[in-house]
Amino acid sequence: QVQLVESGGGLVQAGGSLRLSCAASGSISSFNIMGWYRQAPGKQRDMVGVITTGGSTNYADSVKGRFTISRDNAKNTVYLQMNSLKPEDTAVYYCNAVRYWGGINYWGKGTLVTVSS
Repeated sequence: QVQLVESGGGLVQAGGSLRLSCAASGSISSFNIMGWYRQAPGKQRDMVGVITTGGSTNYADSVKGRFTISRDNAKNTVYLQMNSLKPEDTAVYYCNAVRYWGGINYWGKGTLVTVSS
């Protein structure tokens, strides 16, 4: 079992930046996909950005050009750089790790991001 711990959330004004980190208790190199998801109050959890072991990325349309996901396998950490933040980015952000072999799907407990107008 690998534990995922998110950090870096907080309160920021619109137009500001934050960098979220997801630290894994074990190696992340075996996970096919690492990703960030978010859930606003009263809404479903949605994909924000994902990155494969090969470095390919995919983003939600709402964050393209503003958010960047990256992974550092040596540090067992995944990052989400968030720029030009908007109030609608306010949500709890969750880290996710998927390994196809064995059907592994891990979630962190989340970190709250609040963007004030």
